[in-house]
Amino acid sequence: MNNTGVIIGIQGQIIEVEFANESPSIHDLLILEEDSSIKMQVILPNGSSSFFCFSLSPTDKLYRGLKVINTKKPIQIPIGPSVLGRAMNIFGEPIDGLGEIKKEGEKPIYSEGLDYSDIFKHNEILETGIKAIDFLSPMIRGGKIGLFGGAGVGKTILLTEIIHNVIVLHKGKGVSVFAGVGERIREGHELYETLKEKGVLSAVSLILGTMGENPAVRFLTGLTGVTFAEYFRDGLKKDVLFFIDNVFRLAQAGNELSVLMNTIPSEDGYQATLTSEMASFHERLVSNIDNSITSIEAIYIPNDDILDQGVQAIFPYLDSSVVLSRSIYQEGLLPAVDLLSSSSANLNPETVGQLHYDVALKALNLLKQATSLDRIVSLVGESELSPSDKLIYERAKKLRNFMTQNFFVTENQTGKKGSYVPRETTVSDVNDLLSGKYDEITDDKFSFIGSMKEIAKETAKEISKP
Repeated sequence: MNNTGVIIGIQGQIIEVEFANESPSIHDLLILEEDSSIKMQVILPNGSSSFFCFSLSPTDKLYRGLKVINTKKPIQIPIGPSVLGRAMNIFGEPIDGLGEIKKEGEKPIYSEGLDYSDIFKHNEILETGIKAIDFLSPMIRGGKIGLFGGAGVGKTILLTEIIHNVIVLHKGKGVSVFAGVGERIREGHELYETLKEKGVLSAVSLILGTMGENPAVRFLTGLTGVTFAEYFRDGLKKDVLFFIDNVFRLAQAGNELSVLMNTIPSEDGYQATLTSEMASFHERLVSNIDNSITSIEAIYIPNDDILDQGVQAIFPYLDSSVVLSRSIYQEGLLPAVDLLSSSSANLNPETVGQLHYDVALKALNLLKQATSLDRIVSLVGESELSPSDKLIYERAKKLRNFMTQNFFVTENQTGKKGSYVPRETTVSDVNDLLSGKYDEITDDKFSFIGSMKEIAKETAKEISKP
């Protein structure tokens, strides 16, 4: 047969296959002749007739000399409304125990995306109800926001809270895709159960390639998720929320595979194809004039080094970035958002309005001034500051505390009820704080509240006490 090859080498998850007759195309799916459940994908030529392939199945049954068959097509996933409400692997096969998925067709996980002339930028704010994000890193419909942070500083909690606030509290508005790339299976299971409990699972598709999977599966999980998002946008004509946890694991999986293929590394030891891999992923997450794909991405920062090349390769594709800080986390200010390091291209008068823009600039200026006073305070104490500097420093502490918030998704752990704060309320409250309305109130009163109304209620209670 012209479409058969022979395995001539195995190194980790990289399989080398030789084709004597007809050569396969890049991305073609190969199956083992004696067991069609063993699959691999052609990824790179290695000479005139041999090819490196990603193994997408366990390799314990493979050995040199086995025959493989070229299917002459890339990985195809099922499409149709029935994929909503299901948890799947990279092939679109169910892993939730709910039986077979009824498909209306198939779609390859590799595509070129929209033509440049068809891409449309929406300018509609997508509110999350999380003060620190809505105030300084606002999201827009069809935009991309990155949640950056090291290990254990709250990326997944923040992502899950956004899922809760945007999906659960706005039921019926579009559909969602969650791609779990290289993270714990426990987190995927907890998210699945939460969505089921809140009654919104029927509008979500979950694609999971957890850290226990081989790097080839983790690498392709993101592409499968993107393909589902494109189908919902173009096939079902829906607005799509695309969540991925986490994008760094995508880059890391590509790096593991490139090492096994003995390719020459680039900056920081990463694969030379890192930039193009990030581009092929992100540039498919775009919107047309009718429907949008809004992307919310968690990004792990290895060793808390935000200058790591795997992290830096993601920055150019984001509209907004939220940076989580370990030092702020250790202070107990949650979410541990570094307000000065976080930013957004959407923070402009045309998108958020003049008032929000002006108040945000004032707040950032106040925080920068307070940062310059930190060293003085650490040396001689806050009491030694001049009256004007002391006022700036105290207002900045109140602002930082005000940006803390109780989350709905942590109610079971903390015992404190979550809060959703509208963006306009946050802007108004910060404006009042900066204008001196709350100068007489101590900074501890601002921690873990929703709006400033809660301070007024608490103050009224204290006054009414005998």
